[in-house]
Amino acid sequence: MIEKQGVYTFEDSPYIQSLLTKLRDKKTESAEFRKILSSIGMFMAYELSKTFRVEKIPIETPLESTFGLKISDMENIVLVVVLRAAIPFMEGVAKIFEDAKIGIISAKRGPASDFNIEIKYSSIPEIDGKILIILDPMIATGSTLLAILEECKRIGDPDRIIVLGVIAAPEGVEKIKEKYPNVEIYVASLDRELNAKGYILPGLGDAGDRALNT
Repeated sequence: MIEKQGVYTFEDSPYIQSLLTKLRDKKTESAEFRKILSSIGMFMAYELSKTFRVEKIPIETPLESTFGLKISDMENIVLVVVLRAAIPFMEGVAKIFEDAKIGIISAKRGPASDFNIEIKYSSIPEIDGKILIILDPMIATGSTLLAILEECKRIGDPDRIIVLGVIAAPEGVEKIKEKYPNVEIYVASLDRELNAKGYILPGLGDAGDRALNT
C-alpha cells in the first residue's frame, strides 16, 4: 500500500494493477467488466483487511494445543453500496468480509458544473462503533460521497470510516478530506484529473454504464 495526498493506493500490487488495466481498456465488454470489478473488489478487500485488529487465540489441532490469529474486526463491518457500479464491486468485497452487514444508498449526481446530489434511497443498518466501508468504484468530484457521508453521520457514529474505490481524482479526494479529514480512502489508483464534465482522466469511462451494458 502506498500513501499519497491522504489516499492509500494499491499501485504496488501488480495483480490489482493488471485488473485495473483490463477495466480501463475500452475493448473490455460488460460481462467481463463486471467479473473484473468483482475480482478487484475481492483483492482490495483482502489488502484492506491487513489494517484491521488481530488477536491471538488458543486452538486445538488434531494433534496438540497451539495458538492462531483471529481478525477481530471482521465481525464489526458495515458495507454501504453506492448504486450502480458498486453492485459487482461489492460482490467481490463481500467474499472477504463475509459477515458484514450491508446497506444501500442510491444517489444521483446532477450535471456540470453544480453536480448537485440527490439521495433517492437510503437503507443503512446500525453503524455506531462499527467499521463503515463505503463502496464507490469511482471517486470523481467527491460530491456524491460528501452527501453519503453526511447521511451516514446522521444515522450513527462509526469507529472507522473507510471509502473503498477503484480510482479517484485528486479534486474529489481533496474535497472529501477537507470536510472529513479522518475518513480513510483506499483506491487502486489516484488518477490525474477531472475533465469539464466531471469524468476522471485517464479513468475508465462510466463504470455503471459499462458494468450494466447501458
